[in-house]
Amino acid sequence: MNLLNGDCLQILPTLGEQSFDLVVTSPPYNLGIDYNTFKDTASRTDFLDWCRSWATEIRRVMADDASFFLNVGAAPANPLMPYQLLLALTDGPSPLFILQNTFHWIKSISVETRSGEIISAGHFKPINSPRFVNDCHEFVFHLTKSGKVPLDRRGAGVPYQDKSNISRWGHTGGVDKRCRGNTWFIPYDTIQSRDQERPHPATFPVGLVEQCIRIHGKGEATRLLDPFLGIGTSAVAAQSMKLSHFTGIELDSYYLSVAHDRLKTPPQTELF
Repeated sequence: MNLLNGDCLQILPTLGEQSFDLVVTSPPYNLGIDYNTFKDTASRTDFLDWCRSWATEIRRVMADDASFFLNVGAAPANPLMPYQLLLALTDGPSPLFILQNTFHWIKSISVETRSGEIISAGHFKPINSPRFVNDCHEFVFHLTKSGKVPLDRRGAGVPYQDKSNISRWGHTGGVDKRCRGNTWFIPYDTIQSRDQERPHPATFPVGLVEQCIRIHGKGEATRLLDPFLGIGTSAVAAQSMKLSHFTGIELDSYYLSVAHDRLKTPPQTELF
């Protein structure tokens, strides 16, 4: 584990070219979130310029067949931000990346079963507004250099509900696992105290990073980078998946200390 304290714009240039197979991160969303030290209140132009700066360095350190999973959320006051950030990285005469897949991280969902029962599962932050509904999902943009990076679709897959499909369809090869698709229901781990167990205002679950590791398909040989480590969720995922190399960068020394503590006793997670 290589956990580095500092500004990613200063640390990323010190990392070797094409030295990572996988990048999974969730940068500040410029939504005015109250981080411990970082000011999340830049102008839209300044924010997008900043994002292109660190994304340029991420592209440099990515191998040609690497994947970059970028988790981005929105808010009613800033609903276009995920799309504007995506365009800043993929549009124009010199795009940094190609959008290869768009995944939807489902935090909470309500479904009706065949018997007519309504089941709700997951966690979300309620929105107290007569105009907007609760936001129960975030984007995970899968960015690559070429748009042609192969994935291990079954590695992140699910068993067939109808087992007769295994023999009926030739493409299964007799394996009881199919592609999960681009909707990932991964709820947060239940906690008793945010201050003690999740002292960061914007985190993703360990299972989300584990899903990205599985679908990229390099297994324990994966060299994983998270340039916005926060309290170390990506590091915990790398530890649980027994990756050969992990590098995380975090500006805030307190958040980094929490990450070190989490690595001593990583939580047990379940991927839904």
